[in-house]
Amino acid sequence: ATESEAGDMDLSGLPETAVDSEDDDDEEDIERASDPLMSRDIVRDCLEKDPIDRTDDDIEQLLEFMHQLPAFANMTMSVRRELCAVMVFAVVERAGTIVLNDGEELDSWSVILNGSVEVTYVDGRTEILCMGNSFGVSPTMEKEYMKGVMRTKVDDCQFVCIAQQDYCRILNQVEKNMQKVEEEGEIVMVKEHRELDRTGTRKGHIVIKGTAERLTMHLVEEHSVVDPTFIEDFLLTYRTFLSSPMEVGKKLLEWFNDPSLRDKV
Repeated sequence: ATESEAGDMDLSGLPETAVDSEDDDDEEDIERASDPLMSRDIVRDCLEKDPIDRTDDDIEQLLEFMHQLPAFANMTMSVRRELCAVMVFAVVERAGTIVLNDGEELDSWSVILNGSVEVTYVDGRTEILCMGNSFGVSPTMEKEYMKGVMRTKVDDCQFVCIAQQDYCRILNQVEKNMQKVEEEGEIVMVKEHRELDRTGTRKGHIVIKGTAERLTMHLVEEHSVVDPTFIEDFLLTYRTFLSSPMEVGKKLLEWFNDPSLRDKV
């Protein structure tokens, strides 16, 4: 299947950032990020390593690059991180090379990093997939087969591939870690359980998405140890999902006049 659909809930989301990122202002990182060619070279170096040999820094470089691609857009940071840890790099050098034949059993989920491919279906229809598009298995261990013939359209097509077993494990585990908050039968917020260290001492739920009203209300609720920057994130991004800053101002005054909430304003 090509370009799997995800995220059917109409909820707003706050941009995810590393909770305890260090050296955010490091000049070398800024310099590197401002040079696209250097960034791609670094990403390729990370991808060409055996997954077991990748360092935390390698994973961070891959995360920074992958989150820009449509295939990863609806995934949480923890999902992208786990996928970056197991993905393998593949290159098809020549245009016109068959990547997958019609009826061929699929064994991975793949994303195009460079170039484009064309899928020709048995009825003559064609579909073109470009950088950032995905194809391959769904998050299930059931057997799935390619529909149509996929060929590269240009030289030097580059892909990252995640084995079916890893893809299924990672996405299904995330579903188990999700906590959905409902009010009057409607989902108003989604949280994800995370552990920030191997000792299990820093664990809790981080807000992934929610309705504008529920995200606003969460400002005066108790925040998890793994989600300490919720208020800062909200104040930096609320203009993307609230029509006016007055909505926040009115809520602050309302809470200030409530003795039980005044200390949290």
